[in-house]
Amino acid sequence: MKKVILSMMAIFSIGQIAQAFCGFYVAKAGAELYNNKSEVILVRDGKNTTITMSNDFTGDVKDFAMVIPVPNILAREDIRIADASVFKMLDAYSAPRLVEYFDANPCTPPTPEVAFYDMEEEESMKDISLAKRSVNSLKYKVKIEAQYSVEEYEILLLSAKKSSGLKNWLIDNGYKIPLKAEKVLEPYIKSGLKFFVVKVNLDKYDPKSNGGFLRPLQIKVKSDKFMLPIRLGMANSKGEQDMIVYAFSKQGRVECTNYRTVKMPTNKKVPTFVKPNFGNFYADVFRNKYSREGRNAVFLEYAWNVTPTWGGVKCDPCVGNPPYSKEFIMAGVPWANRNGITTFFTRLHVRYTLDKFPEDLFFQETPNKEMYQARYIITHPATGNLSCTDGKTYMKKLKLRRRQELAQLAKLSQWDTNEFYDYVANGTDKIRSVNDNENSIPIIINGNGNSGGNIPHLMFGFTLLLLIFYIYNNLTLRIEQRV
Repeated sequence: MKKVILSMMAIFSIGQIAQAFCGFYVAKAGAELYNNKSEVILVRDGKNTTITMSNDFTGDVKDFAMVIPVPNILAREDIRIADASVFKMLDAYSAPRLVEYFDANPCTPPTPEVAFYDMEEEESMKDISLAKRSVNSLKYKVKIEAQYSVEEYEILLLSAKKSSGLKNWLIDNGYKIPLKAEKVLEPYIKSGLKFFVVKVNLDKYDPKSNGGFLRPLQIKVKSDKFMLPIRLGMANSKGEQDMIVYAFSKQGRVECTNYRTVKMPTNKKVPTFVKPNFGNFYADVFRNKYSREGRNAVFLEYAWNVTPTWGGVKCDPCVGNPPYSKEFIMAGVPWANRNGITTFFTRLHVRYTLDKFPEDLFFQETPNKEMYQARYIITHPATGNLSCTDGKTYMKKLKLRRRQELAQLAKLSQWDTNEFYDYVANGTDKIRSVNDNENSIPIIINGNGNSGGNIPHLMFGFTLLLLIFYIYNNLTLRIEQRV
């Protein structure tokens, strides 16, 4: 399927040792979980916003067109090509993560453990003529304010008087745009915004570079408003779209102002069998939370002070290396090499549809510097001889903990935990089959997190058989009486 306009349009010390902790990262849930998704890096500095857009366009590049509402006419120095690797790095570092712990054997004397990470900071650090594409500009009241050639991209800065005129001008000049674009263009024109329009120069495009994907574009705009105009990206959408926002500020968290910013559940203990299925688990956790919040909230997945000169652990546990000067520069952070300035990193996740998100996204920098990460925990049971008194007590508590983990799993993800009948007794994810021994009555957890067992099911079956036998006898008796 061809995407004509991006699913989201943006308006826009060397051996630093972390504090010790006992948990170890084992899995993450990155942006690759979501098929119809966009990734954007936002850097807010006063009234300036630097926006880097990861392009997930698929199809023939000659059909590619990107239309971005912007508050001002961009100069050539405000536009550049970004390195796609920065998105992978930021996603890996900030993604929701699964951490595992290991119980100590209460029958064995404890041994001191030291765990730390040594994280080393990485050191690093022709206009073209488009006169032939000026067809009917006077007729449609469209004005070319500026035009640039940025490597494989051809870029126009347009102003327009009417949305119908802009739509028709774009079509006449070879830009394939959605039929519903006129409706969503109108509010931007009335607001006096300009339009950053992009096409691919086929003579300069190398399909073998960047893995066949178009390279990210980075632009810098100046405005009192800190926003993303997602309505334009909905013009060709057939359903829900996911957007991951990596935001940097000097103050603290970046939050949405016209939709609620809601934290994802965190520090929840789940069964050990979630480990190989963590990606699917988190996708269901997000879907469940998204539904419970009315499908119109923005979700916080990560928030942390990542200032290179700031001491202390960057995450517990670290999914990937934290960003340093090189990544800050790639992301467009203008204060990357200045000492004494805080760099706060926020990861936001929004799933949006036209009916639930009728407005563009507006953001604000906040003074909130509270650290946060979407983090889920599995705890492996103790091993070895557990026959001592403390060991027997531990085993009783372990079964209770496993019941609680199953209940938590059902609450978070809505998974049906009835099938994991062997987890409480033996800690496995064994699923019930017809060959299982029915003489045992394991404790199971239903989808609502309530504990139960096989007895209610057996009683129901027995009662049903009695009812059928009673009806059969009565029908037989009546037939015999009539005969």
